[in-house]
Amino acid sequence: MSTRPANSFAHTTLEALLKTDEKIAHLKDGEYSKAASPERFESARTALESKGFKVTVAQNRDEAFETLKTLIPEGASVNVAHSTTLEEIGFIDYLIGETPYNNVRSTILAEKDLAKQAELRRTIGTTVDYFLTSMAAVTETGAMAHGDFTGSKVGGVAFGAKNVIVVVGSNKIVKDVEEAYKRTVEWCVPAASAFSREVFKAPGTTLSNYELLLSANPFAPGRIQVLLVNEALGF
Repeated sequence: MSTRPANSFAHTTLEALLKTDEKIAHLKDGEYSKAASPERFESARTALESKGFKVTVAQNRDEAFETLKTLIPEGASVNVAHSTTLEEIGFIDYLIGETPYNNVRSTILAEKDLAKQAELRRTIGTTVDYFLTSMAAVTETGAMAHGDFTGSKVGGVAFGAKNVIVVVGSNKIVKDVEEAYKRTVEWCVPAASAFSREVFKAPGTTLSNYELLLSANPFAPGRIQVLLVNEALGF
């Protein structure tokens, strides 16, 4: 039986934001909010493995939460890029409490001087043992794509962290790298802008950095793991 915590960030899920932000009304019932078919799911899983990524499958968010805990060894240093997916499976709430990890995320957030906090994100935040994140898109050809505004997310994934675990729902499976960029720009950026308006009272956000992972690093096999969830999660 899962011990997954309730999501205390439920007010920033896509479902919640659609109710409060008319600027993203066009995303309601969009194709990218739905779980992929079994055939597309299997295509993406097989392709990711063929590109050298280690893939673990979870059938739902309860299983994803329990599985993710087993992928991180006790005592490992852990940081998290902001991820609605990780919030929805309960892992962010889990990290807020007592865990067997060295929770670098808590150290960063404990620093209230924003300039110093940004420096911590750049240094200890991207060089942890395990960097947890999601993706904007996963292709049926085995590529993954994501982006951010500041670079703190793509930096940890590209090189900084010793290990990366990507938790991604099947709603993010797309045909190819061209559609991955389309999903990122036309779906994820508007949703992330709604998040910024809700949380930071900002006018929105922009895509400053875009990273496309075409295959695993042959010199660091297994560095990037993918926890592929057979359920719609996140933006």
